[in-house]
Amino acid sequence: MDTREALGSWIDGPKAAAEKMGADFGYRGERLGLPKEGPGSLAGPGRRFAALFVDWGLCTLVAFGLITQGTAHNTGLWTMAVFYVVSVVLLATTGTTVGKRLLGLRLIRLDGGRVSIPQVLLRTLLMVLVIPAAVWDRDTRGLHDKAVRTVEVRI
Repeated sequence: MDTREALGSWIDGPKAAAEKMGADFGYRGERLGLPKEGPGSLAGPGRRFAALFVDWGLCTLVAFGLITQGTAHNTGLWTMAVFYVVSVVLLATTGTTVGKRLLGLRLIRLDGGRVSIPQVLLRTLLMVLVIPAAVWDRDTRGLHDKAVRTVEVRI
């Protein structure tokens, strides 16, 4: 028969159960060698979502106003295409997009270097597919970042 503690560990989740057994997870980004706070620390999911929202909104305005010329027909597809192109160009050249820059974020390789064009192409493609970006590890890095060995950090 299960005890109340066993049931509680199931409800709390695997991290809480592991912590009760003495596992130490540290802070987000520690395994990657990033500082806990300040510049160069791992960007939180709230900032990353806000940056994505800003970038997507700007791309929607471009698609709606310039490409579909005020009609809603296929605006979503054009928004995705504009988002892909803008993200690839800006991340490959500056390491940041408009939304990331406004929220103080930058994309870097795990070794701290600049992200290459093939890395940006694959990362953005996986991000547009949504599912790889929605699956995270305990450092809140999506599969799109893990696949190309990149990380979003605070500026």
